[in-house]
Amino acid sequence: MSFVSKPRIIHKSLKRNALGLTVRDYEGVATTLCAGCGHDSITAAIVQAFWEMDMPAQQVAKMSGIGCSSKTTGYFLSAAHGVNSVHGRMPSVTTGANAARRDLTYIGISGDGDSMSIGLGQFAHVIRRNLDMLYMIENNGVYGLTKGQFSASADLGSQTKKGEANQQPPIDPVKASLAMGASFVARAFSGDKEQLVPLIKAGLRHKGFALLDVISPCVTFNDHATSTKSYAYTREYYHPAIHADFIPPSEEIVARYDEGETMDVQLHDGSHVILRKVDKDYDPTDRGRAFNFLMDAQDRGEVVTGLLYIDQKQGDMHQRSGTASKPLGRMEHQELCPGSEVLKDLQKAYR
Repeated sequence: MSFVSKPRIIHKSLKRNALGLTVRDYEGVATTLCAGCGHDSITAAIVQAFWEMDMPAQQVAKMSGIGCSSKTTGYFLSAAHGVNSVHGRMPSVTTGANAARRDLTYIGISGDGDSMSIGLGQFAHVIRRNLDMLYMIENNGVYGLTKGQFSASADLGSQTKKGEANQQPPIDPVKASLAMGASFVARAFSGDKEQLVPLIKAGLRHKGFALLDVISPCVTFNDHATSTKSYAYTREYYHPAIHADFIPPSEEIVARYDEGETMDVQLHDGSHVILRKVDKDYDPTDRGRAFNFLMDAQDRGEVVTGLLYIDQKQGDMHQRSGTASKPLGRMEHQELCPGSEVLKDLQKAYR
């Protein structure tokens, strides 16, 4: 992949966050994606979210696999840690990184091919372990780098530009995550930044695995009239079940809402996600009802968006495994290797 540096010109009118940084400070290199790609809109939302959260880039690890989506980690937070891993293997690489440096904030960027095809097995196990990370899928229903073949998330009957119809039922990342026990499940549309930014913030602050599936139209191979992942189709049929507002712990909750039921979910770090229900009967804390709601919407051809499920009671990988609170990467050699006598005592406990 090629990289083009952006000119470091910061206009004096740009606002600065609590760290004294502008939005431009959270950017990366210039994008090499097609003009109008939904992935670039997602990148802009990620940049905005990290800037608004006053997040130091050196406290972030951005992880990816292979694909158009996985290129996007180069386009934000140039000062962050990062690994561009093997196709479909981002979850295991992130698991290893998190095991050693639990003090970092992890964001994984993947695609529908990277996660729902070659990486489906790893996707399942990172959910099972409830790894503390935000896992974003930039979902366009095609393999963009290999010229537009259907991916595993392509809807049944969806057609290519040449008119060929997909005959295989899709794997829906949202329903798959709900079925496998994910503790945070959300969906958004790349063209709806107002909804996307708060969901990114909430996912980053959630203690455990947070899945954010983003419908992101491919303008080159999958944005025609017969595609169910196009801008036109998503704008016509997307159905926001829940609107979310993210409130950092340092701010007073003063958000205003339209008429309708609201729910305040406090996250582990003291921040709040304020949920405003568009569908008054929708309950984002009931896994079974959320799954049935998605099934009914799918039968109507609707793309449901918002924070669809959240469970704050599950412990993450470190809590379940009883690991040391101090990150392994911060320990001295003596702590990591205490000597042969300690090893002998440990071995006796397993005899």
